Amino acid sequence: MNEKTKIIALVGMTGAGKSVIADYLVSKGWGFARFGQIVLDIVKERGLQPTEAVEKPIREELRKEHGMAAMAILNLPKFDKILEEKNLVADGLYSWSEYKVLKDYYGDRLKVVAVYAPPEIRYARLEARILQRADTDLRNRPATKDQAKSRDYAEIENIEKGGPIAMADITFLNITTEEELYRQIDSVLG
Repeated sequence: MNEKTKIIALVGMTGAGKSVIADYLVSKGWGFARFGQIVLDIVKERGLQPTEAVEKPIREELRKEHGMAAMAILNLPKFDKILEEKNLVADGLYSWSEYKVLKDYYGDRLKVVAVYAPPEIRYARLEARILQRADTDLRNRPATKDQAKSRDYAEIENIEKGGPIAMADITFLNITTEEELYRQIDSVLG
């Protein structure tokens, strides 16, 4: 493994701006992986349509088999492969258990970056996505305010998402423009 490369794990509530940060870092030459891609790959293998109703039982199945750190554990080989060649931004750290596995495995090479936006801003962003073109990569999914609020509660209560946010090495406030978020990233990450 190339010990000089770094990994940034992005954490934040839905609509906070994780994908915006990931896309920006990728444009700067970073490698990319998404924690939840494992679930989408299984959905495709089974010939199913990617919806929350289809994905949720698959996530639960993986967590039953591998514990709450399933997405981190299952992604380690993919992360390591990317890290052999370049820095990595990993989008979608969710649970406290995932955080602990990554911290134990990568040590100081890992930086957890949280992105925060208040609920009303996030909900407006998610509802605006409903009117936008289809998201073929399933990275910027739309949601109604009620759907997003329900997801927030489930992620906080059932998936331990508050832990990685609280323990983040860096937190970006994303309440205005993407350009302002890019300025924050550049000032902190160079």
